[in-house]
Amino acid sequence: MNKKILCIEDEAVIQKTLADTFEKSGYQAVSALDGAAGLRLAKETKPDLILLDLILPKMDGFEVLRHLKDDAQTKAIPVIVLTNLEQMQDIQRVLDLGATTYLVKANYNLEELVEMVQKALES
Repeated sequence: MNKKILCIEDEAVIQKTLADTFEKSGYQAVSALDGAAGLRLAKETKPDLILLDLILPKMDGFEVLRHLKDDAQTKAIPVIVLTNLEQMQDIQRVLDLGATTYLVKANYNLEELVEMVQKALES
């Protein structure tokens, strides 16, 4: 069975690119354009991994991550934060909240991102 990846990303172009890339790599992609929808989808679809942006409408990524890790149903799902925020305090905050990895969008291409996801799913 294909591993399911939930992409919570408010920029539609980036979200579509991520979904297409993961589907070409053999994954099932589920997408949400805001934090509240992403949190709901995480509970409904039980993805194997979540890619989470921090700057989101309705509920920011910090809140989404906190809710995911506080919920017994979703706390074991690995979360890779994929954002443009590069502040050390933001990075530390998401790692403290339980994120698996913190990636700055500008520093990674799609192939590297797929590799990071594969590694996270294997561990």
